[in-house]
Amino acid sequence: MSPIFGTDGIRGEAGRFITPALARQVGYWCGSTLAEEGPVLIGQDSRLSGEMITSALKAGLTAAGKEVWIIGLCPTPAIPFLIKKFKASGGLMVSASHNPPADNGIKIFGEDGCKISSKQQNQIEQCLKKNHLFNSASPALTNSGQSHQRSELMVHYVESILDSSNNINLKGLPIVLDLCWGSATACSAKVFEALGASVTVINGHPDGERINVNCGSTHLDQLKKAVLTNNAEMGFAFDGDADRMLAVDKCGRVLDGDHLLYLWGTVLTEKNQLKDKRLVATVMSNLGFEQSWNQMGGILERTAVGDQNVHAAMVSFDAGLGGEQSGHILSSINGLCGDGLLSAVQVATICNELNLSLTEWLDKSFKPFPQKLINVKISNQHKNNSWQKSQPFQKAIHKAKKEMGDEGRVLIRESGTEPLLRVMVESKDPFTVNSLSNHLAILADEHLNAA
Repeated sequence: MSPIFGTDGIRGEAGRFITPALARQVGYWCGSTLAEEGPVLIGQDSRLSGEMITSALKAGLTAAGKEVWIIGLCPTPAIPFLIKKFKASGGLMVSASHNPPADNGIKIFGEDGCKISSKQQNQIEQCLKKNHLFNSASPALTNSGQSHQRSELMVHYVESILDSSNNINLKGLPIVLDLCWGSATACSAKVFEALGASVTVINGHPDGERINVNCGSTHLDQLKKAVLTNNAEMGFAFDGDADRMLAVDKCGRVLDGDHLLYLWGTVLTEKNQLKDKRLVATVMSNLGFEQSWNQMGGILERTAVGDQNVHAAMVSFDAGLGGEQSGHILSSINGLCGDGLLSAVQVATICNELNLSLTEWLDKSFKPFPQKLINVKISNQHKNNSWQKSQPFQKAIHKAKKEMGDEGRVLIRESGTEPLLRVMVESKDPFTVNSLSNHLAILADEHLNAA
C-alpha cells in the first residue's frame, strides 16, 4: 500500500482518495494521538468537499472522546495561532493548498502549533493500515466528545496580523488582492482596509469550484492585469489556503519567495535583527539569490522542499526568517508559521517604513539566474523513483551539469503532493536553460511513462 502521508499531510482527489471513511478514521486516530487536554480545532478552505471531510473528521475525533471546535473557512495559519492562544491539543486544516478544486487534504498540527512530527505521522499511518481502513473497517467507538461552532475566534487571528504592522497606516495605498476564491476571502481584505489601504479585490468570495483555477499565487496573470489597470502600487496573490503569497509591483514584475526573503532579510540585517545574517531556503531557491546573499556576508542554508524541512532547519539554526520560492515564508514574528497574509502585510508596511515603492525596493534585490521548471506527469505511479534508475536519463543529467559547471544547476525531484516529476534547470544563459530543461523533460516523459 502506498504511503498515506505526503510532504504536507494527506492529500489527493476528494471522494476517491480522501473519502469520508478515511477522514473519519484519520480523525479518530488523531484524537488518540494528540495531547489529552484541550479541544481539537478544524478549519477548511472553500472546496466543495470541505464540509464532507470536516464532518467526517469531527465524527472520528468525537468518537475518540475529543472536544471539537469548528472554525470554518480560514487561512491555514489561523489554526496553529488559535491552537497556541487557546491551549488546544491540536488542530486539523482541510485543504489541498494550491492543488485544483477536485483535490482536498488534511494538515495536522500538534499542541505546539507545529505540524505533527514524522513519528506521529507514522503512528497514525500504521494505525490506519492495521485496521484495514480502506476496506471500511472501523476502530471500536467507546467515547463521545462534543463539537462547537467557533468561527468567532477568527477575530483573534485578524488582530494578531494587525498587531504585526507596528501601527503603520497605509494611508490610501492602492493595493490589489487576488484571494483565489479560497481561504484568503475570510479576512484578507478586511485586514488591509483596517490598515488604511485602498483595496481592490479580485476572485474575492469563497468558491470551491474555482479555487486556484487560473488565479492566485500559481497563476499571476489576473493580478498583473488588475494592478496595471487600477494603477495600484502593489498586488498580492494567495494560494488556496493562504499560507503562501507572491507579490507584483506596479510595473507587473513578480516578487517570488526568494525576493521576499532577500529583501526582508536585508531589512532585518540592517536592524541587526537577523542572527548570523542567516536565511533558510530550499533546493529550489535561485542560485542568483544565494550568490548575492553570500556576497553580502550572509549565510543561506538550503533544505529539501517542504515547509516542515524549512521549519526544522530554522529551529536547528535558531534562524528568524526562511521559506520557499513558492512564497511560503516562515518568520519569528508568529513562531515560524507560514502565513501569506502576514507576509503581505510585512511587505506593504516595510515599504511604507522605508518610504520606498515596491518597485524601488525590488530594484534593490538580486538578479535571478534564468530558471525553468517543467512538470512531467507520472502516469504509472508504481514507477516512482525509476528516473533514478534510468541510465540514459542519469547520463543526460550528468552531461547537463558538466556543461554548466558553477554557472548553473539541474534539480530533479518528485512532487510529494501530486503525481509529477519536477525538472528544473537554471543558468546565466537563458538558451541553455530552455534547451536543457526541454531535453530532460522529454527524456523523463519517455522513460517514466513508457507502456
